[in-house]
Amino acid sequence: MRRLVLFLTLSLLATAFSGCGYNTIQTNDEAVIAAWGDVEASYQRRADLIPNLVETVKAYAAHEKDTLTAVTEARAKVGQLKLGSDTLNNPNAMANFQAAQGRMTSALSKLMVVVEKYPNLKANQNFRDLQHQLEGTENRINVARVRYNESVRIFNTSIRTFPNNLTNNFMLQLPRREPFKAEAGAEKAPTVKF
Repeated sequence: MRRLVLFLTLSLLATAFSGCGYNTIQTNDEAVIAAWGDVEASYQRRADLIPNLVETVKAYAAHEKDTLTAVTEARAKVGQLKLGSDTLNNPNAMANFQAAQGRMTSALSKLMVVVEKYPNLKANQNFRDLQHQLEGTENRINVARVRYNESVRIFNTSIRTFPNNLTNNFMLQLPRREPFKAEAGAEKAPTVKF
């Protein structure tokens, strides 16, 4: 009789824990971390392209020093950010990261406007190659951000729905993750004047 009670108790516990969502939450957490790594890699690729782009433009547009300085400073500020998995749990760190990347995007946009003034530069094969690489990188960044936001949505849903919420609240206590959001003023198209 004791063995039967022990067997039934263990069976009941195994059944209860199999539906607690622990493994699902862990899987979703790892997906968020992996997606964040893809975002970081995409932004790093952009940061790596910028020195070559600036040097190429500098050769043609030496008197556009303010714009070149702004791009270089924005890249330096992005490089100073120390990121890790704790960034995902810290809304302020995430906001700082997004703000720095927003400044980088703005500086690159201004650089592309400057380039329009120099037909010889636009015709330069090295510049065109770099510009295509930068465009491809911006697309990769967008895709990585979309994938990250999707994994954050899945993770946040998994820790807030029953019975996973019980497992998270009493065992794991993982915080809700912050998705990427549009920068303030992103709803307005930039003004380009020549």
